[in-house]
Amino acid sequence: MRFLFSFLFLILLIALPSKAYSQDRRPGDPLKNEMRAVWVATVANIDWPSSPGLSSERQKAEFDSLLDVLKAMNMNAVFVQIRPAGDAFYKSKTVPLSRFLVGKQGTALDDSLYDPLTYMIKATHDRRMEFHAWMNPFRASWDLDTAKLDSIHPLRALSPATKKQWFYQYGTKWYFNPANPSVRLYLVNVVKDVLLRYDVDGIHFDDYFYPYKESGLNLDAALDDYNAFASGNHSYTDIGDWRRANVNNLIENVSKTIKKYKPYVKFGISPFGVYRNKDRDPVNGSNTRAGITCYDDLYADILLWLKNGWVDYVAPQIYWSAGYAPADFEVLLDWWSKHTYGKQLYIGHAAYKINNSPNDPHWAEPEEMGRQIRMARANANVDGSIFFSARPLLKNMLGVQDSLIATLYKQPALMPPMAYLSKATPATATVCRVKGTPSTVQLTWNLCGLLSGDEMPFYYALYRFDGEGIGNLNSPRNLLAVTPFYSEKWYFEDYTAVEKEYYTYVVTSFNRANVEGNPSDPVFVKKTKKGAKKKKKFWGYLF
Repeated sequence: MRFLFSFLFLILLIALPSKAYSQDRRPGDPLKNEMRAVWVATVANIDWPSSPGLSSERQKAEFDSLLDVLKAMNMNAVFVQIRPAGDAFYKSKTVPLSRFLVGKQGTALDDSLYDPLTYMIKATHDRRMEFHAWMNPFRASWDLDTAKLDSIHPLRALSPATKKQWFYQYGTKWYFNPANPSVRLYLVNVVKDVLLRYDVDGIHFDDYFYPYKESGLNLDAALDDYNAFASGNHSYTDIGDWRRANVNNLIENVSKTIKKYKPYVKFGISPFGVYRNKDRDPVNGSNTRAGITCYDDLYADILLWLKNGWVDYVAPQIYWSAGYAPADFEVLLDWWSKHTYGKQLYIGHAAYKINNSPNDPHWAEPEEMGRQIRMARANANVDGSIFFSARPLLKNMLGVQDSLIATLYKQPALMPPMAYLSKATPATATVCRVKGTPSTVQLTWNLCGLLSGDEMPFYYALYRFDGEGIGNLNSPRNLLAVTPFYSEKWYFEDYTAVEKEYYTYVVTSFNRANVEGNPSDPVFVKKTKKGAKKKKKFWGYLF
């Protein structure tokens, strides 16, 4: 009989969807797997910390408060800007601490044991959220006054001749020169340093490669790179193609570095929302009239990076409303969804424009953000949303926070899995003990055997179904809880179980790529007045 029970359960598991990520994408339905993230901008103290030079305790308190609000909104990731302008929000021997963190660049923190990035990662993971390290690769300074820079900053440390090769001035800032191989190697090593020393879940680059062109300023004159282009050992006949190749080289080598040392760490880009206009590229262009584009102005060939598998996701900054004629959100959503090349797509939403965009009046409508999220959810090729930035969400502009908590993000969501980053399925858990108290049902589980790599679970999900039977594992309504990352105790207490009711519990495991393992054998429990009673036999399954 025991063999028959096990055999029947195995057959039923095979009948379940083999990939937990497959999910019903009907408009309006909540999703089990959905990126819900916020860009936390540190440049100019936009989001955190509130001002430069705060004590370490104040910095921690502000960051904790920010995370608590985002967690209450059921966000599951933050993209924190740890390198805003050739500087760092982490301790480094080669990169100075940011002026936006300590006041004067390079000033020591008041607590020698405090590393902001270590703290932020732990605080984020403690709340069951992912931490993505957002870096601006090529911006070298926030203004032109190099005397304000720390002595270890390359603009101060290098010789005048080398600095001329490494940097150029455009507008009010200094920039690293993408054409210089030494610069690209330096930037790859900056990423490698963060990757090896910190437990980040992702490395993230924004939209700044070659700089945005400014009115009245000649970018070509600032770059002064025609001689380098003409004398270089390459086959390019167009300087634009050569500039794109310089950026391509950095992206490819950052990608290879990440996959060499920590294959589970995701690498992604948040490009400007328009790749090319159709009048410039009838084949690959979108039906837009943007004054700036990724490919032609920023020299960022994001489609090539997706095609070549150098990035794991793309998060285009579609910062216009639905119906905005020059660059319609709905048009661009559709365009990007057709150009993912099998990688994940997160939509970048302009939360900062809520009730703050005179040239795009739809942003004065309280329904605009919800409209965009529903459009994204209705598209099967979209895997979630990222909002820029945290401040308007925290301020609840036009009730956006209320709307997310009450309706759009009412239920938690798991991170979208990246199966190709995982070499093995995480181990299956076994629920080994069920008991309870007058107010709880208590579950304990374990694993059999020693595990390593992708087999070792990073966290667990617990599903609960009313009555005696396994329901839909792909419905977020059945997702009871997610355990803390790196949890040492594989244990959970269900405080919501109702006396005299019957429940079915299932545990699944996840690895660092957010790949979900097979479900545990179900346990069937009756909540009693004094605790919980596990049923030993069960004959029915509900699907």
